[in-house]
This record gives sequence, C-alpha cells and structure tokens, in this order.
Amino acid sequence: MKVVGKRVPLAMEILVIIPAYNEAHSIGEVISQVRSSAPEADIIVVDDGSTDATATIAQAAGAFVVSLPNNLGIGGAMQTGYIFAAETGYDIAVQVDGDGQHDPTEICDLINAMEEYQADVVIGSRYIEDRGYITPFLRGVGIFILAYIVSLIIRQRVTDTTSGFRAVNRRVIEFCAREYPHDYPEPESVVLFRRAGFCVREIPVTMNPRYGGQSSITPMRSFYYMVKVLLAIFIGLLRRVP
Repeated sequence: MKVVGKRVPLAMEILVIIPAYNEAHSIGEVISQVRSSAPEADIIVVDDGSTDATATIAQAAGAFVVSLPNNLGIGGAMQTGYIFAAETGYDIAVQVDGDGQHDPTEICDLINAMEEYQADVVIGSRYIEDRGYITPFLRGVGIFILAYIVSLIIRQRVTDTTSGFRAVNRRVIEFCAREYPHDYPEPESVVLFRRAGFCVREIPVTMNPRYGGQSSITPMRSFYYMVKVLLAIFIGLLRRVP
C-alpha cells in the first residue's frame, strides 16, 4: 500500500478515515474541520479512483493519502483505511464522509461514547433526536424498514443503519481489515459486527447539508437500494463469521 504524506513522530492513537470519490469541492474543508475538532487524530483520505483533484487537495491539506487505481466503492475504500489503521497500530478509527455532511465536532462524542458504554462500535444516528435533518419521504421509508429488519435480525434496536459516521476500537479495526462488506457496507456491517460478538451502540448526531455534489442514492432509487441491501444481508447470514 503506497501512502503519500508524513506521519508525526509520536504515534497517534486515533485515525480518521475519509473515503472520497470526486470530492474536490469539499475534501479540503472537511480535513480542516477534522483537524480543528480532533487535533490529536491523524487523518487518511482514501481516494477511491477519483477523476478530479481530490487526492492532490487532500495531500496539500496535510492528510495521508492512499489513491486506489479504480473505484472500489465505499466498502473497498473503508477496508483500505482499516488495513492502514491495523498495520500502523491505531487504537480507534473514525469514519467521516468526504462530502461535509458529518460534523467533525462530534468525533469526540463518538469516542467518549465508546468508553461510556464500553462499546466496540459507536454509530452516529440522525434519527434518535430531531435535529432538523429532513429525509426525503421515499428514502425515509426505506431507511425505516431497513432499520426495523436489521433490528429484528440482531435483536437490538438500531435507527440509522446507513450512517457512515462511526467509531470503532482496535478489535474491530483488525476485524474489518480482514472482513468487511463491499457492496452495502454500512447496514451489512451492523449485522456482521453483532454476529461477531461486538458491542454496537448509537448516539444522536447532526447531519449537515452537503458542500456540493449529489448523493448517489436518489429518492426514486431508495426502494431498489433497500431490497438489494436486505438481499445482501440475508445472503451474508448464510456465511460463517470468521
């Protein structure tokens, strides 16, 4: 794995992983806000085969950069980040999306919740509290149904299975470096984590508007997405967890 950037001499325990695909419009500001909110953390941007200046801007902003030769999707990008975290010895990894929707000031809330609840995984949920985030109707229905079914499967209530704002500890970092879903990683991984015996908790977080660009999941695609995710989860249940 070729990593561009310098590492500070003292090993840092926290790594913020930012998967990014054509996020040149936002990646610099996201890195700046993460550094301001969590100055003790290292930052790695996994450039998922971008065709714009994402990698160049991220490197100029001072992050580690791993540039994938092809677009692998969010799952492949995140597993690359977890492999880096495992090989470099980090104790905590925090996933932050590159579009600016996650509030970096809440990184500390995720990490503190890990200690408070003795959790292996803490997920930031948009739906535990009403913080003004408005979900398009069709997408909201799909998210509700998906969360309901996943809750039944893992026998634990979860509200935001599609959230990409989460923190994991060293045990989960090593697990994800070996085994991480590529197709629909956020909801699939919630099931995978519980099957592997990890403690998963949710806390309320705030979702910001995107700095630019558009989500790849439009309201009209929400039902199709939900069906494919559920199919992937049910197929995954047939597999043995390593």
